[in-house]
Amino acid sequence: MNTEELTGRLGRYPPFDRLDAARLADLAGRARTVRFRAGELVLDAFASPVRNVLFVIEGRVDLWWEPGPGPSSVPDDTVGPGSLIGMTSVLAERALGPRAAAATDVRAAALPVSALAGAFAALGGARYLAAHTPATATGGIVRPVPPLAAYTTVDDLIVHDPLIIPTGSTLVQAAAQMTAFDAPCAAVALPGGRFGMLTDTLIRRALAAGGDLSTLAADAVADRHPPTVVRGDSAAEALVVLLDRDADFVLVVDRVGGVCGVIAPRDFMVSPATAGISLHEQIRRAATVDELCQRARRLPAVLDELVTRGLTVSKVIGVHSAIIDTIVRRAIRLVFDHRPELSVDAFTWLALGSNGRHEAVLSSDVDSAASFVDGLPTSQIAAYRGAFAEVADILDGARLYRDKRGTSAQNPLFARTNAQWRAAALEWMAAPDRNNGAIMTSLLVDGRPIHGDPGLSEVDRVFADVRKHPGTMRLLLQEMLARRAKPHVLREALRRRPEFVNVKNDGLLPLVNLARWAALSVGSSALPTVERLRAAAGSEMMPQESASTLIEVFGELQRLRLRYQLRQWRDGEPPTDVLEMATVSPIDRSILAQAIREVAAVQRRMDNIAVYVPVDEWTARQNAGS
Repeated sequence: MNTEELTGRLGRYPPFDRLDAARLADLAGRARTVRFRAGELVLDAFASPVRNVLFVIEGRVDLWWEPGPGPSSVPDDTVGPGSLIGMTSVLAERALGPRAAAATDVRAAALPVSALAGAFAALGGARYLAAHTPATATGGIVRPVPPLAAYTTVDDLIVHDPLIIPTGSTLVQAAAQMTAFDAPCAAVALPGGRFGMLTDTLIRRALAAGGDLSTLAADAVADRHPPTVVRGDSAAEALVVLLDRDADFVLVVDRVGGVCGVIAPRDFMVSPATAGISLHEQIRRAATVDELCQRARRLPAVLDELVTRGLTVSKVIGVHSAIIDTIVRRAIRLVFDHRPELSVDAFTWLALGSNGRHEAVLSSDVDSAASFVDGLPTSQIAAYRGAFAEVADILDGARLYRDKRGTSAQNPLFARTNAQWRAAALEWMAAPDRNNGAIMTSLLVDGRPIHGDPGLSEVDRVFADVRKHPGTMRLLLQEMLARRAKPHVLREALRRRPEFVNVKNDGLLPLVNLARWAALSVGSSALPTVERLRAAAGSEMMPQESASTLIEVFGELQRLRLRYQLRQWRDGEPPTDVLEMATVSPIDRSILAQAIREVAAVQRRMDNIAVYVPVDEWTARQNAGS
């Protein structure tokens, strides 16, 4: 096959279909054609480093993703034309497989590793790698990985020194530097010592918009608030940031804001968080409802793998919530692709409850609400609610179940225009004890947009100044304290009575309610429980010591909750928040009892403060020595 023919063939398959003609021709010119007879060993990437990645032109190749007996055993996968073989080991720079043998006569192009960087520098290349990660027949991820000691922080994922564009550079100058360094992105120095990020995508958008690019400043085109993590953060934390922002790159900075590097989705191929990004990308590419549901059902297996590899539970839960967001977004897109009369720009989809707070575990319902643009006719809103019911059906099929009490965007109570939400929030503010105002407030202030307008919801805007309404604050506190932590249940459990304890109802919900109210009381818009406690820490109602204790308690309860739910899942049981005390270790029973006692103690203190301290002093900051 000559260079021109191979150029055309490469350009028909991802990730090479994203390369321009010059890069394709260069890659094809550096390749050589190789042939293998049926049964012949094509590649053994367990035995030695990969020097050339093979692009299959004709024939079928069997793959084995674990070291084993070899071509005489049943293969884990079989691939055909357009497939790449050996890329996983190239990225990891170690012998991670696969072993490959020709299932039929095979013709392939051997592509030098040095020539492939451009194809995988962009997100499209990483998405290809993620989508083609091998899986077992039962859906479990099968991928040899480096030891856990390696690649657990973002520091270990940085491959190259960052390219930094000086302040005052034009877009043309920045593009020239990026081309010279063959860099798909660069950090751009901004006034005040901060950094933005300039990517190939942003440059292409500027070109498409026209204008005089010779005088256009690079910092005018750059993302001035790029996804950012701090050196020393876990790889899982960076993964959550990347998934949350649906970003091509994440900027890594040091503690004083200096740029240390940039990481891309492909860099996670050697991280313990690999499974998360792999499944995330496969879900985003799901072409049908059946495909989406099939891939989404693998989510518990991914969480189990991440926990087994030693990632902290808080990070695993963050990855879980981010992937749930992706499943919901993909379900929305698949439904509305078949409803051209309805616009996806007419509404914002809000994740509520634990999903809204980024704290969902396997037993969590998918609570939701929708906020429509003002002026949308009532008849059309009814049609949208019908589409939302289809989304809920898809989520049921993905084993992400809707709330049985009807907290769903298909319910008219949770599907309103922006003006209607604003009017309802004002009513709840004035009288939280009427029309379930306190309950609705609790639900909606946990709302997080995952589709549509990313800004604060109308309810959040109304309740931003709730601390200026003492009567409302008192009534909301009464409602928040109505669900009490139940240490007496644990005392009975420790005496072998009763047989079951609900860790969510008896401990977590009271704690989450405390944090929500505390955040409202200081005007914080934070959503995660830990961030809310940190924001409120140091006030009369929430002293620093109480906040620190509750943060620790929340982490322990979530750890126990997820660990026992994964055990239930492995045993083929539906994950629940109910712990069978006979299966709980003595140490865990002790931790559980102490955690719930701590929550109850904070509730009692807040009760006393509410009785003896004026409302306007509840949020006053304590003196450092008090």
